[in-house]
Amino acid sequence: MRLIGMLDSPYVRRVAVSLECLRVPFEHEAVSVLATFEKFQSINPVVKAPTLVCDDGEILMDSSLILQFVESSKAQGRSLWSADPAGKQREFRAVGLALAACEKSVQLIYERNLRPKEAQYEPWLERVTGQLLAATSGLEGEVQRRPEVFSALHCQASISAAVAWQFTQSMLASIVPASHHPGLVSLSMRLERTPEFQKYPPVGPGVPAANSSLPATAPSK
Repeated sequence: MRLIGMLDSPYVRRVAVSLECLRVPFEHEAVSVLATFEKFQSINPVVKAPTLVCDDGEILMDSSLILQFVESSKAQGRSLWSADPAGKQREFRAVGLALAACEKSVQLIYERNLRPKEAQYEPWLERVTGQLLAATSGLEGEVQRRPEVFSALHCQASISAAVAWQFTQSMLASIVPASHHPGLVSLSMRLERTPEFQKYPPVGPGVPAANSSLPATAPSK
């Protein structure tokens, strides 16, 4: 299998780290949907990251669907989710908040950096900012109130929360202050030290420094 996309995308990084934790072999190809649009288009005409090229050549998209497919067919019974329905419900909530934080961060980044200033609609930006802050506040609350959900390193709640937090801080730290989210700061520091996270850092060939104002790739989903 081949995972296509740049690791500055939280969605691509989430898949790469998760596959590593599941011990599922794959090749990562750092192809940008912006800087190398035509190359990405030749692999997947939709040009959506992450893209997974399956062993038979079929193309899958969307980080959550890719991970669901891999767990069901390639992970040999290993899973990043709790087997307990109540535990899985709590994990689903945490991952939903993490993905919402990623989505709203991407919307703000694109609006501020790609749309001309005169075309930006401030009421919409204020709404998205409020949604981002609600998502990160909610995720911080989950980390503080339910530490057992995030106690395991190889679980989707921990992975998604840490990836989302790093992405938000690398691009929008002035909007989402670390001082208001000590639980996420601690979780991120713990996971970023693990071999799986260090193997797939949020930078790479053609990717600017994490605090650059403009990502080299569309984060997608």
